[in-house]
Amino acid sequence: LTHRYTRARQWRQRGLQRGAASMASPSSSLWGALGQASTMAQLVGVDVLGLVSMVLQAALVARRHRDACLRLAQHVELVGGLLRELELAELMRREATMRPLEQLGGALRRCYALVTACQDCGYLRRLLLGARMADELRVAQQEIDMFIRLIPLIALVDNSTADSRRVKQADEGVLSVVTDSSNHHIRFPTKSLELTKIRIQGATELCNAGEQPFVGKVDLREQNIVDIEELVELCTRMEEACSGFTRFGFCQILDATDNFSEKMIVGWGGFGKVYKGQLPGGLNVAIKRADEHAAMLEVNSELQLAKLQHANVIRLLGWCIHGKERILVYEFMQNGSLDRYLCDRTKGPMLNWSKRFKIITGLTEGIVYLHKHSMFWLVHRDLKPHNVLLDCNMLPKIADFGSARALSSELAEERTSRVVGTSGYKAPEYASRGVYSMKTDVFSFGVLVLVIISGRKNTILDKRGVGDLVRDAWRMWKDQKLHELVDPLLGDGYEVSEITKCAQVALLCAQEDPTDRPTMTDVAAMLNSESISLPMEPKQPAALIHGCAERDTTSTYVSQSSRTIDITITSSAPMSTRVRIILDPEV
Repeated sequence: LTHRYTRARQWRQRGLQRGAASMASPSSSLWGALGQASTMAQLVGVDVLGLVSMVLQAALVARRHRDACLRLAQHVELVGGLLRELELAELMRREATMRPLEQLGGALRRCYALVTACQDCGYLRRLLLGARMADELRVAQQEIDMFIRLIPLIALVDNSTADSRRVKQADEGVLSVVTDSSNHHIRFPTKSLELTKIRIQGATELCNAGEQPFVGKVDLREQNIVDIEELVELCTRMEEACSGFTRFGFCQILDATDNFSEKMIVGWGGFGKVYKGQLPGGLNVAIKRADEHAAMLEVNSELQLAKLQHANVIRLLGWCIHGKERILVYEFMQNGSLDRYLCDRTKGPMLNWSKRFKIITGLTEGIVYLHKHSMFWLVHRDLKPHNVLLDCNMLPKIADFGSARALSSELAEERTSRVVGTSGYKAPEYASRGVYSMKTDVFSFGVLVLVIISGRKNTILDKRGVGDLVRDAWRMWKDQKLHELVDPLLGDGYEVSEITKCAQVALLCAQEDPTDRPTMTDVAAMLNSESISLPMEPKQPAALIHGCAERDTTSTYVSQSSRTIDITITSSAPMSTRVRIILDPEV
């Protein structure tokens, strides 16, 4: 114990002298002090993205210095978003880029050790009580900030030596990064530049990027599959990486669907018809056949399902590509979609309140998984009753991921000119301006819960509005008349406390301003709380205040000469990050 205390004290004395630009070694004294006291064996062999995920998970359950741990986790999350745009396997094969990534791994291990120590009630917790632990967390955050500024330089090194990869890309340009403590700008001109300017905390350095063009993409997370050959290659890679995901022969598909017989059609997905099929072993499956007009990107988005494993997310079992046929095979849900029971009044009585409440909580858990634990920060963008399938026990599974997109972080916003989704469930900022984020799904979830409670549809006449069901539900909640909202088919067979809690949570989710909406993690906590009263109250819909929806003033600029996407990342912590991605016109 004496030796361990001495090591910790030595590390502390050196740590306060270390600046944000210093490169910490994985064998630092912090690792020596904390690595022995925490259960660090699980970190052996974990890559940097895995470490990012572990830090985020550990910060969520920190008992002490919780705010500092969450701030550190937010900075680590930014690192994770940057890392996802790099070919890490290729970078780890080059010495020039391998060393800083190894040092980043060491820094992340130290972050994990610190955050884990904030959960510990034993000796280490007493050893690092008070201001000392706060100082250690602050130093760790400074170290992570250094890597936030360093990773764009690693990307430059990577792209200056990756000529063979550039030939395969459609868009070419040169990266220009301007970074300081509050702003990150990434610029992608289509014509080569000789110099790349890096500004870090007021200091300006010029780095020679050479004559070779830099490959850039406006949407860094959407892989554009342009032909069948590339799609086959992607499916093959997914098959190798994901257990349980397999290739089906076209003859198997024909046999299973009786040559795509119309009597086997059970529905329509985002990009094609869905057939019920039976495999030779007797397993019933759902077979989605893409129509000829379906975008490759939609099929690619659905393929991400192969990586997802959750009880409330539909499983993708396999694929088949034959000529121009693009087919995906899913597990089959014998009770069909939720809208069959909400829209068909003869089937509505089959959904008593107990089943509806389980559907609400199951959807909550599924969306939390997509947003927080899937490693994609996945936003579905089309949550509605039709895309909620029910298994034999009437438990929900989220389906139809053709519109889903992965974000760079949990707090990121993005913009699209192609707004998809269903009227009545689309968030105002998404329907009117194409801006989507995790809070887009939160809005859809709120409307979905109100629909499950009431059996009514939500009609939105103004793209900036929330809809008549949301407005009516808010009035009933305010007047303490929520019994008027409840589906008449339920009669008196419901718990008033559960209805009240679900309705209030739904109204919080369906607020116009995305910053007012809770996260899905907050939603799960509120629904699981034994308390009937919630800490927040939903704001009155703007249409009830002014007679029309308030105009949104979020700054997202689009012009004919250039496209500019401004993303502001904010949180309850004293931290704000602004990202600007500009695609210049060809000159």
